[in-house]
Amino acid sequence: MANSSDFSTSTSSADAPKRGLFSRKPKVAKVKKPSRLKQIGEVFQMTRRHDPMVQWLMLLAFLGVVAVSFLVGFLLDNWITGLIIGIPLGVLAATLILSRRAERAAFAQIENQPGASGAALGTLRRGWVTEDQPVAVNPRTQDAVFRAVGRPGVVLVSEGPSHRVKPLLDSERKRLARILPNVTIHVIESGRGEGQVPLSQIAKKMGKMKNELTKLEVNTVSKRISSLGNRLPIPKGIDPYKARPDRKAARGR
Repeated sequence: MANSSDFSTSTSSADAPKRGLFSRKPKVAKVKKPSRLKQIGEVFQMTRRHDPMVQWLMLLAFLGVVAVSFLVGFLLDNWITGLIIGIPLGVLAATLILSRRAERAAFAQIENQPGASGAALGTLRRGWVTEDQPVAVNPRTQDAVFRAVGRPGVVLVSEGPSHRVKPLLDSERKRLARILPNVTIHVIESGRGEGQVPLSQIAKKMGKMKNELTKLEVNTVSKRISSLGNRLPIPKGIDPYKARPDRKAARGR
């Protein structure tokens, strides 16, 4: 007597569609990525929720560029060429407005959330070595210090009120000064308080710093810091990347 398992196996194999010797394997459905226009639409909707004026600024930029191009073409007795050139330039101007406003809206969504400063470091251009987690954390207040290494040196970015996060910054700065005596250590306090830098301006401020290290020295400094490890382990329950801005969305791409 055949076992029930044998019977089920034979039944399933009999029900399965047979494939010929030279027939192709069934294609696996691929997940389609959203189109570029759909991505721009999503970025626009997200930005408009936080900045209702974005649509009017985009329209003003578009019409302004087209009007100037038309006027120049009209003065040169070739207004058609002026429009042909002006319309694409107007679309480009509107896209740039959307990109700038989308970046601000993205940072507005994560402001005052744990890990926001680390997420701001994630928007840096190439040439910077950033940490995935904060290098110092206050478990009670969740104030944190993030680190980035680049050609200007080592940059410490704090997260929390100035009076409360200052001990963390001072401790981390002294520790780095002992192991890197010849490397400049910069300190940036993120936030909206006096003397602090908003999240959307952190990458811009770091980009204006004067270069002091070569690319090879940046790698050497980063490896030396990593080899020594962090002074304190990251407490459990703290997710420094609980909210991270979408870089492509922030750039309008």
